[in-house]
Amino acid sequence: MIVSGESKRQAYRDSGWWGDQTLADMFFANAQQHAGRLALVDAPNRADFAFGAPQRLTYAELAAEVERLAGALVAAGIGKDDVIVIQLPNISEFVALYFAAATIGAVVSPVAVQYRSHELATMFGIVRPRAFICGTRMHHADHIGVVRPLLGDGIRLMTVGPDAPADALDLSAEPPRPELLASYRAANPVDADDVFTICWTSGTTGVPKGVPRSHNHWVGIAPGTYVAARLQDGDVMLNPFPLINMASIGGITMSWLRVAGTMVLHHPFDPQVYLAQIATERPSFTIAPPAVLNMLLQNEALLAKVDLSSLRTIGSGSAPLAPAMVQGFQERLGLPVINIFGSNEGMTLITGPDDVPDPVERASYFPNGLYLTPYHGSEPALIMQSRLVPPQGGDPIVDEFVPGELQIKGPAVFEGYWQAPEQTAAAFTEDGFFRTGDLFQIEQGGRFLRFVGRCKDLIIRGGVNISPEEIDQLLGGHSLLAEACVFALPDPVLGERIGVAVVPRDGADVTLDDVTGFLRQADLAVFKLPERLFRFTALPRNVTNKVMRSEVRELALAMMDQGD
Repeated sequence: MIVSGESKRQAYRDSGWWGDQTLADMFFANAQQHAGRLALVDAPNRADFAFGAPQRLTYAELAAEVERLAGALVAAGIGKDDVIVIQLPNISEFVALYFAAATIGAVVSPVAVQYRSHELATMFGIVRPRAFICGTRMHHADHIGVVRPLLGDGIRLMTVGPDAPADALDLSAEPPRPELLASYRAANPVDADDVFTICWTSGTTGVPKGVPRSHNHWVGIAPGTYVAARLQDGDVMLNPFPLINMASIGGITMSWLRVAGTMVLHHPFDPQVYLAQIATERPSFTIAPPAVLNMLLQNEALLAKVDLSSLRTIGSGSAPLAPAMVQGFQERLGLPVINIFGSNEGMTLITGPDDVPDPVERASYFPNGLYLTPYHGSEPALIMQSRLVPPQGGDPIVDEFVPGELQIKGPAVFEGYWQAPEQTAAAFTEDGFFRTGDLFQIEQGGRFLRFVGRCKDLIIRGGVNISPEEIDQLLGGHSLLAEACVFALPDPVLGERIGVAVVPRDGADVTLDDVTGFLRQADLAVFKLPERLFRFTALPRNVTNKVMRSEVRELALAMMDQGD
């Protein structure tokens, strides 16, 4: 099951973006060269959210576990091109299962631990898995009980952890099968262009879409993080994002492979545990949501207690970064924040301190054309072709300050949604560019692109387009707000007006005047000022920690109907 045409594959190989090694090849090469180096570290609170004592595995120990699990999968009838759905938190078994699947050519479809039968049934119908793997214990979840009615005769239940049920294959208890594994691998070679993962779009509206990526697709996107993060051989990386999407796989895991580093796992996100891991495990790089970084910078007492001195850089994304936050981390702590904009489909917009030294610019802009040295190359090359096109269609935009949809093409971009030809056709242009659905505009004399919103999120007030993300970004620097989200409210006169949902910090009494006064101080245009405020205790987020703007809007409309 190979992705992409032969001519495209060869062109990407010739330029060094793609190669002949699978991710399993890369891992075992690291294990052979650095057998005694620490490879993987579980979160210290693993027993609280899952099961078992935290593990600390060397490369040799992890390699043995990968081969044991690969042999168990083969013995169970799982082989090349078979899809395995895995629902696990960030524990060492999850990492080992990824590389066990890569070893035998199986396809991993990872799903969020929060998903239940509604989501799983839809995904099973799309990828038709041969096996489903979960833990026997998960805090506040019964994954086995939820999935059992969905399995039927064609999906094998497999588990990791203690007390496996009788109808499941207990992967934790399976013995090594070196001869069987060696025989199978010899007869079933895996190609670096084979599909390795099928991750999922967030699915906040409509049916979720499966995003297949080959080993080489992951290799193609990897330099975006390890170059910008200034990673070096053997570096420690703290991974707090679930092992199901671009940030965790493309950002941390691929960088870990590149530098044969130590990956420290974290789950679920807990600021106290996270900061303690930074102090004890001494990572050189980590990623964190913008809200966490805003909170940390504004909490003087907490900031005085934490030790961030080991960090060389920190990545953030999933929402616009507040310039005050990025500037604060750099000027007060000497810690550059990397601005990351990505998706499972393969967007590669990264603004690192070497490309954009100024922290305020780095918070708001992405290079209009990013040159990086490919994973298998020796000279910098353009990682992604991009262009801006008017949302209604037309010629590419060349003028500044004109919003247009970002369209992309290149070695890090996927080929099309899994078993969804109509969705794929709608997502790509005739000349092969992926329509991201994200609005950017050219600024700074053509040097930069600036994100101004999602096409569908635009607020159109009196015929004027307003980007909610622009206002969100400014509100990220408000000292009274833990979170804020701007959205459209229907209006019979102007078509739409602007609402804002706020989560006050420490119970503060936040008023609409507090919000609009802050925005006026930032010299924001008056027509962009919110006109109604809604108080929330927390903003709804999807499994990748992005605020679900459409759901915020629906909750706000419900409050209006109730007279709140």
